[in-house]
Amino acid sequence: MTSSLFHLAFPVQDLEAAERFYVDGLGCLVGRRSQHALTLGLAGHQLVGHLVADQPVQQQGIYPRHFGLVFLSWQDWQAMADRAKAKGLPFYQQPRVRFPGTRLEHHTFFLEDPFHNLLEFKHYTHESAIFGEREHGQVGDTGDV
Repeated sequence: MTSSLFHLAFPVQDLEAAERFYVDGLGCLVGRRSQHALTLGLAGHQLVGHLVADQPVQQQGIYPRHFGLVFLSWQDWQAMADRAKAKGLPFYQQPRVRFPGTRLEHHTFFLEDPFHNLLEFKHYTHESAIFGEREHGQVGDTGDV
């Protein structure tokens, strides 16, 4: 569906720190801003950081909550990894290959924003694994922390 955009709202405790991470670091576009929220554009999608007083509980591992991008091009994925390194963004998990040699093989890395929100950036070797490859019956893996 090309006539719609994805929207995600998430908690932040400091709008200036959010802007540094998402705009200066990741390269998001900045949209509207109020005293309580910051609208961002990430790859054409809308993110909104909402100011909260208390920091959410930091989860242990990458599950159950994270968000990010699936790149259709390995070069674009690598460019994002290179940008994150150059900007000194904190990696929760370094770039690596998951499920090597299988139809689910993908390059991935996780970043952690200043508020403990986790972001995953990945590129599948076989594009069919994005929504298909159902016969594998696997989503994520329990060994990831």
